[in-house]
Amino acid sequence: MAKIGDTLKPFTTQAYHQGKFVEVSDADVKGKWAVFFFYPADFTFVCPTELEDLADIYPKLQDMGVEVFSVSTDTHFSHKAWHDSSEAIGKINYYMLGDQSHTIANNFDVLRDGQGVADRATFVVDPDGVIQVLEQTCEGVGRNAAELLRKVKAAQYVRANPDEVCPAKWEEGEKTLAPSLDLVGKI
Repeated sequence: MAKIGDTLKPFTTQAYHQGKFVEVSDADVKGKWAVFFFYPADFTFVCPTELEDLADIYPKLQDMGVEVFSVSTDTHFSHKAWHDSSEAIGKINYYMLGDQSHTIANNFDVLRDGQGVADRATFVVDPDGVIQVLEQTCEGVGRNAAELLRKVKAAQYVRANPDEVCPAKWEEGEKTLAPSLDLVGKI
């Protein structure tokens, strides 16, 4: 799997976005914060619950300058059909990338060997195209969008304040830490 510090690799694909088919590439991501939200397949079970949860916080992420790209190895046509037929998926306003060529899943190294579907994985990429946060869960374990939102806030805070770090359970506005020799053994 791609690692913290890896850089976004080139890709171009078709996506379903707000009632239209659009082309999306790595060039569209550069210069902004982005979430790549991989899931195994359209018309499944855990996936729609996660995508709906993400749709609910999408306006907050947009307010923070973050764009969201859900990615599966399905086509953009399948994404549209799912969007039109599912109440949960119908809430989505972020980009739904089709990756039938497996380019994006291979770029992030989340393609399941011999299965042609992506693992359940999330990557937060900074404006320089560098992975700052990643999460991967097994097939039956869904992700929590509120926790993703917290991690994005922390990543943005640390980028803006490079001499500080965010401790466990940190929430926006709470105390951070300034790593120093004085803190060693005192926490």
